[in-house]
Amino acid sequence: MITTTRTGGNDAAAHVQPATRARTGPIVALGMAVGLLAAVALAAAPFVPATEAALTGAVLLGFGFGWALLVALSVRFTDRPQHWAAAPAVFMALAGLVSCSGSTTARAVFGWVWPPVLLGLVAWVFVRARRSLGSRPARWLLSPVLATLVVAAVGGGYETVRERLDVRAFPPPGQLIDVGGHRLHLRCTGSGAPTVVVEPGLGGSSADLGWIVPAVARDSRICVYDRAGRGWSDAANGPQDGARIAADLHTLLDRGHVPGPYVLAGHSFGGLYVLSFAAQFPNQVAGMVLLDSTAPKPGPPQLADTDSASVLNRAAALLPAAAHLGAGRLLAHVTYDSLPARAEAEARANASTAGHLRSLIDEELAAPASLREASSLGSLNDKPLIVLTADSGHDQGWRAAQDHLTTLSTNSIHRYAKGTHVSLIDDQADSAAASQAIRDVVDAVRTSQ
Repeated sequence: MITTTRTGGNDAAAHVQPATRARTGPIVALGMAVGLLAAVALAAAPFVPATEAALTGAVLLGFGFGWALLVALSVRFTDRPQHWAAAPAVFMALAGLVSCSGSTTARAVFGWVWPPVLLGLVAWVFVRARRSLGSRPARWLLSPVLATLVVAAVGGGYETVRERLDVRAFPPPGQLIDVGGHRLHLRCTGSGAPTVVVEPGLGGSSADLGWIVPAVARDSRICVYDRAGRGWSDAANGPQDGARIAADLHTLLDRGHVPGPYVLAGHSFGGLYVLSFAAQFPNQVAGMVLLDSTAPKPGPPQLADTDSASVLNRAAALLPAAAHLGAGRLLAHVTYDSLPARAEAEARANASTAGHLRSLIDEELAAPASLREASSLGSLNDKPLIVLTADSGHDQGWRAAQDHLTTLSTNSIHRYAKGTHVSLIDDQADSAAASQAIRDVVDAVRTSQ
């Protein structure tokens, strides 16, 4: 016979009703949410330098804090401690510290290590969390986070391998010349004076001129180059506005032993840069071709909103990190589909890197200054000038601005060409008009007509 011994009321209640413990679902949600908020807060913190390495490291440390918090809260407030979350916390913290170190060598080595390690870590976390969480809602909350990490690992690994293959497949076709703290890539081909120098548009590189270079090089010397951080050129410290770009180009041509004066051709934003060059070095300009060029905007410098500028600079410094995960390669894959095969492959490889994206953003941030600086060119006098405008995709304001550009010289022509703003450069048929305009200005310089 079994008997039951009664004890005091309070003791019985303690045996029947255990202490209430929190559910794991809210703990997982809180940890992930706090990690995201910590990442954003650290990225916006004024004590973190506005560089890609520092901001990426800060974001990773913030996410690492979220995983660590998940461990601590689950141990303190639930009967299911989630010790497995310490592994991604340590991984994120280590990755953040490597990035914050700023060491190029350490980041290059870690770039090969972190994708496979993260992929293996996600698989391990998935198994452990499935056993440990118990709560189906908690597993649902964790699933999109793990899926995002898998995508990052696969994309990061693929990008690391492809960049190494691209370096071997596409060595610099020209020479790298130091212009004062960084090197720029310069490639000259053909023969015959005056030398033609071409500036591609915003975000463009020398590979974008795959149709124009061989067409002009048949009877003239033509030089193309990559602006700082673009193509095969090194990144530069400081803002990349039109005046700085023009000064670097002048130094590049001088140290590359390319004598002037030159026929300058600029497409889109590249038009602003050749105008700035002509304003700074008028004796080095023999003629000019503006290929659907952006028009300058005169006016005094505007006072910058320092708060907005800080946020914008931080976002601009952090965005190129997405290229390390393959985002730039996806974007490049759907562009450059009408260039010659070799130029297309080079352009896609160059445009896929984080450095390319960073240099593009730097130029965009400097756009207001570049627009004003280009307006400082008052006149080309009687030097030959052709303004070539695409006949599609523009409103009346753009056409009027193109008309006004012809007033820079008393020896100018305004032509309209079949095509769009982009096809004047990257389409074989439409780019023939651009090549012809350049050759016509070269002929005008040679014959003094």
